[in-house]
Amino acid sequence: MTETPQRAQRPLRVLAAMSGGVDSAVAAARAAEAGHDVTGVHLALSANPQSFRTGARGCCTIEDSRDARRAADVIGIPFYVWDLAERFREDVVEDFVAEYEAGRTPNPCLRCNEKIKFAALLDKALALGFDAVVTGHYATVVVNDDGTRELHRASDMAKDQSYVLGVLDERQLAHAMFPLGDTLTTKEEIRAEAELRGLAVAKKPDSHDICFIADGDTQGFLADRLGKAEGDIVDESGAVLGSHEGAYGYTIGQRKGLRIGTPAPDGKPRYVLDISPVDNTVTVGPAAALDVTGLTAIKPRWCGLAPTGPGTYTAQLRAHGGETEVTAELVDGTLNVSFDEPVRGVAPGQAIVLYDGTRVVGSATIATTERATAAV
Repeated sequence: MTETPQRAQRPLRVLAAMSGGVDSAVAAARAAEAGHDVTGVHLALSANPQSFRTGARGCCTIEDSRDARRAADVIGIPFYVWDLAERFREDVVEDFVAEYEAGRTPNPCLRCNEKIKFAALLDKALALGFDAVVTGHYATVVVNDDGTRELHRASDMAKDQSYVLGVLDERQLAHAMFPLGDTLTTKEEIRAEAELRGLAVAKKPDSHDICFIADGDTQGFLADRLGKAEGDIVDESGAVLGSHEGAYGYTIGQRKGLRIGTPAPDGKPRYVLDISPVDNTVTVGPAAALDVTGLTAIKPRWCGLAPTGPGTYTAQLRAHGGETEVTAELVDGTLNVSFDEPVRGVAPGQAIVLYDGTRVVGSATIATTERATAAV
């Protein structure tokens, strides 16, 4: 049986994905220090990198490529830049636009992990004879006595990134290394370690925004690609309250930027309840109408064997969200989920990731939601 990178006793030949940020640089350095044969690679994800945001962001820009190269030089490992711009455009950017056009709310970072870092990159690495891909994600791979592999939350919950890795299957986990995830290390300590190692990215700010949206204006980015399409903003009764320039520019649970001149009868804020691309209508209403008691999710991906029968889990619904207790069951390829307590801000297109303790069970894409009865 092939040894898992996380527990391997022999040196492995590994490819370190170096974004240009501090996490991936320290991950590569730790892998090299552990005795592995490490090669650094930066992914060129835009045919025109100048169109991506400039500045210290830790992802995707020309500056980031240079930062990654300098870090590789300090670590003393070979370094290359691989052009995956076309694949990234098709699998991440175009998917992002299409999902918003259809009235859904996608997570491009999760899609990038699924389609780019642990599909295109990993497949190319394995074809070239590498044993594993190293990234700076905060998560942990655990190997069971029977050789099966599990994905677990990072030891530092404040930096845990297992949510965006919930799309990885067991084969991909067998060739993944996360050197930052299984140590009790805070981000401040990672930066201190980078400084001790002489890595110039030690004080580089984290990247939080969508890497391919140059100015951080998601609505403007979508308008440039989909065009303006004026439509109505209505309340739950269908009464027109205002107008918009494209339903794709809204997300479930949104409060700001609604441009509604008429206040609610009770004087309380209104929120986006529904987005209908068919008639280009955005429906708004009270916060209580956002309460979701259940959902269905499609395209499940399991970090190991698929669960059988109904089970109780905790679920995470967004990258920086908390956990909520659920009952879930896979029926004919669709995941049916019931929440123990109503939750808000749940939108089709988002990913739901199931956990059993710290173990990631798997993920699926939210298709429909079941709302609690709205307060009158």
